[in-house]
Amino acid sequence: MNIPEDLKYTNDHEWIKVEGSTGIIGITDFAQGELGDIVFIDIDPDQGEVGSGDTFGTIEAVKTVSDLFAPVSGKLVEVNEKLQDEPQLVNSDPYGDGWIAKFELTNLDELKNLMDAGAYKDQIGQ
Repeated sequence: MNIPEDLKYTNDHEWIKVEGSTGIIGITDFAQGELGDIVFIDIDPDQGEVGSGDTFGTIEAVKTVSDLFAPVSGKLVEVNEKLQDEPQLVNSDPYGDGWIAKFELTNLDELKNLMDAGAYKDQIGQ
C-alpha cells in the first residue's frame, strides 16, 4: 500500500500536500481500496470557507457514499475537473491525478493536528 512520506493524514483517511499557502487534498490509497470503484464525486465549487473537519463534498462508490472532510480550515479554490469524466482516477492514482480539491489554507497551525506517514501506517495497521 502506498503511503507517501511527504503528506499529512487525517483519521478520516484524507491526505493533504501543502504547497505554500495551498493545500491539495485527496483520499488515501487505503480509503479508495475500502470504498471500491469510485463512480462520482460531488463538491459544490461555490461553498467558500470550510473549517477543519467540516464536510466539503461526497465521494460515491458502487457500494456506498462517503463524506469528504477538510483536513484543515481553508477556502475551496479548485476542484479537480478531470474527476467529472474520470472519477476512477481516485482509484488508480489517489496521490497524483486523482487529487480531489485545492484549498487556500487559513490556519497553517492546524497541520500540527494531522498525522505523518508513520502515524497513519500505525492507524491502519500497516
